[in-house]
Parts: sequence; C-alpha cells; structure tokens
Amino acid sequence: MSYPTDRPATWFVTGTSRGLGLALVRHLLERGDRVAATTRSTDRLLAALDGTPTGDLLALEVTLSDEASVRAAVAATVDRFGGVDVVVNNAGYGYLGAVEETSDDDVRRMLDVQVHGTWNVLRTVLPVMRAAGSGHVVTMSSILGLLAFPGWGLYSAAKFAVEGLTEALAAEVADHGIRVSVVEPGYFDTDFLREGSLELTGDAGDAYPAIRAMVEAHLAMPGSQPGDPARAAAAIVTVVERGDGPLHQQLGSDASAMAADRATALAAEVAAGREVALSTDKTA
Repeated sequence: MSYPTDRPATWFVTGTSRGLGLALVRHLLERGDRVAATTRSTDRLLAALDGTPTGDLLALEVTLSDEASVRAAVAATVDRFGGVDVVVNNAGYGYLGAVEETSDDDVRRMLDVQVHGTWNVLRTVLPVMRAAGSGHVVTMSSILGLLAFPGWGLYSAAKFAVEGLTEALAAEVADHGIRVSVVEPGYFDTDFLREGSLELTGDAGDAYPAIRAMVEAHLAMPGSQPGDPARAAAAIVTVVERGDGPLHQQLGSDASAMAADRATALAAEVAAGREVALSTDKTA
C-alpha cells in the first residue's frame, strides 16, 4: 500500500503558485490533506489560495536546483507532518523557439529546473519513503514528453529526460513499496502559455517562419484550451489513490489521442526498420 487510508495524506508538491500545481494544492487542501508546497514566492502562492483553507499548508520558498534548499524543505515537511506520502515533481515552465535559436543559458536553465531540480527532490525524499516502506512519486511530464513538435525542442528535451528518469526509478523502488507515475497532460486552461510561465527565444529570426506562426498561435490560445485544471487535480489524486494504474497516465482527450497516434507511428517505424536492425547481429 503506497497511500494512507487511515489518516490525511501528506503531499510534497513543487511549482505550486500557478497552473496545475496550484490547482492540485487547492484541491488537496479542500479535501483535508496536508500539503508542503514549494514555490519561488510564498506570497504569490498564499494570494492565489485566498479563500482556500490553509491550516494544513506548509508553504516553502525553495530553489529546486539548490540541493541544500531542497533538503531543508523536506526536513521541514517531516518535522511538521511526520513524513511524506506523495511527492509531485511539478515545477517547470514552457519555452518556444527553434533548436538553432536556443542559447546555452536557455538550455542550462531549463535542465536545471526540470531535471536537476527533480533529481534533487527524489534524492532527498526517497530515503524518507524507504524508511516508511511506502510512498508514491508523481512526475508531471507532458504529452511533449512522449513526442516533440517543432519549436518545442528544449521543453521536450527536458520532459523526455524526466520520463526516462522516472521509468528507471519505478523499477528501482518497487521492492520498497513505493509507487511511481508519470502524468502527461495536454493543453489545460492555465497560465502556462502566459508571461511568467512561458519563455520565448531571444534570438528569433526569419529562418523559421512556421515556428513564428506557431508561437503567435500559442500566445493567442489562453482561455481556449480544452483541459479543466480542477478536473486534472482530481485525476492526479485518483491515480495516487488507485495505486495500480499505468506508469504513463495522459490527461486530456488531446493528450490521449496524441499518445495513441504516437504509439501507432512508433510501431510502424519499428516494423519498417526491422530488417536493418536484424542485419547487425553477429549471427546475421
């Protein structure tokens, strides 16, 4: 059993002052769970939670790429709530620009938050879960962690990385009673495509007009995304409470359809490449 049934659960959630992270924290507090919520600004988080009961909230300003900051946050959570039942690695931001237009600083900053930050949280919280013999790790990826579109190369690179990390982790911790899930949302009606959650390349030129058009279309999208953040939050809780769901869980009809198309296309590619693949064995 990876989820407590005899008491409120303790959740450690990163990236909580906006988007799906905020929706999840609000949902958890309203249902009576205990939440350690990390953010770059506790003032912004508390303002966003105005009207939500916060008696079981531990708001923490954390720099996820700083291992000492993460360790202090997890220690404070254990001190306040006695342990950690569920960790949700949610922190991140979007980035739009062609691979050629992506600067060295852009790459390092993205991977520092999405990959290095996730790794810091896992290294710190897993000993707590192993000692308890239970727990659930949720990695918030994206449908762009399964497939990539032009202009999303850097974001997809980070999400592909955490998907690989999480798949390996799932096998490593299974014998310790710890469950692992990768959640892959599609387009949800949050501020993900607005300033503060989305970065644009600073080196946009005229070599990639299709990407420029795609960027403009995405900047005009807020408010029209099909996904409901409140329903996404409830679905994440369902995934954890069930404990027997798939490793990869898509959220949204768009994500589900794209994942199915990707699986079909990948199967076709494997079949098309089989003859060459088999020809490279010593016994061929």
